[in-house]
Amino acid sequence: MMVEIIDRGAATVVVPAGEVDLEHSPRLRRVLTELMLDHRTVVVDLGGVSYLDSSGIASLVEAYQLARGGAGRLTLANLSPPALRVLRLARLDQVFAIADTVDAALGSGS
Repeated sequence: MMVEIIDRGAATVVVPAGEVDLEHSPRLRRVLTELMLDHRTVVVDLGGVSYLDSSGIASLVEAYQLARGGAGRLTLANLSPPALRVLRLARLDQVFAIADTVDAALGSGS
């Protein structure tokens, strides 16, 4: 799994690509935790995620909990079919803020 971090001014876009599984999710967790503890607005672009297991979900939930605790803002965007399927199965699509696109998550709408 690769993780690209893109600074978009007031927000940071995190772009994991590939499999977010037990082997790779600790890296995503570290990146998200650091950004949330820095009180950032974070958009996670899941468009390139081909597989998402429970450890990947746990990484996202941990970041969500930090955001709820006041350590920034978290939005998921551009969900790939595999990522959306797992979030729906866990009913987390009703918990996370989800946007169709990164631009929509950033409020630019384009």
